[in-house]
Amino acid sequence: MLIRTLIVDDEPLARKRIRALLRDHPDFDVVAEAENGDEALEAVREHDPELVFLDVQMPGLDGFEVVRSLGPEHCPLIVFVTAFEQYALQAFQVSAVQYLLKPIGREEFGRALDRVRKLRGEPEDASTSVTKLLDQLRDRRTFLQRVLVKARGRALLFRIEEIDWFESAGNYIRLHIGTDGYLLRETMSGLEEKLDPQRFVRVHRTAIVNVDRIRELQAASHGDYMVVLKTGAQITLSRVYRDRLDTLLGRL
Repeated sequence: MLIRTLIVDDEPLARKRIRALLRDHPDFDVVAEAENGDEALEAVREHDPELVFLDVQMPGLDGFEVVRSLGPEHCPLIVFVTAFEQYALQAFQVSAVQYLLKPIGREEFGRALDRVRKLRGEPEDASTSVTKLLDQLRDRRTFLQRVLVKARGRALLFRIEEIDWFESAGNYIRLHIGTDGYLLRETMSGLEEKLDPQRFVRVHRTAIVNVDRIRELQAASHGDYMVVLKTGAQITLSRVYRDRLDTLLGRL
């Protein structure tokens, strides 16, 4: 039977390369493509693929966040694709999850598909592999301590605890420190991975707050809340992220 396959990568040429390599393997059927994490989640729900080629670094939700959102019990077989060796390749190896380094070679690709064929008949092993990977990445992580930003010709270094909150600003992130704001070239998902989850929590798709800067929570409309910081800044706490804040505050 054909293996229903989803390709997720923000680079069109990378998606095209995977499609081309799959032509030599007629037992794989590409049912959809996605160019970011949000589209990936929608495509998984719509097409129910057995296999996902998943880019690690993407705008918005990155590959690891996609896997966390799906959960191990609902996660298809995953072949991670990355151009960045710093993404804990030892963790990939320990967990036995397949990964491919860009540019993807034909032999490596074939070996990954052989592994997929084997895991297809062992869904429990595949789920365990994904869980192990996420555990390994969490255990090996060292959290961001300082941030360097450029402003008006100067390079400014801030301790992470000085920052009140982070706000998405197009292809940048705005750091809010008191009444001042500074731009940092980073994605929200990439930044969230680097922050200590005991100190910073994402409260909205566009906002991450320093928990020590929270003054109060105010009820808003439609089940949402407003996070009010000690500076007076008001940030919407969406229902999607409310559990994260509730869990963290419950530990304090």
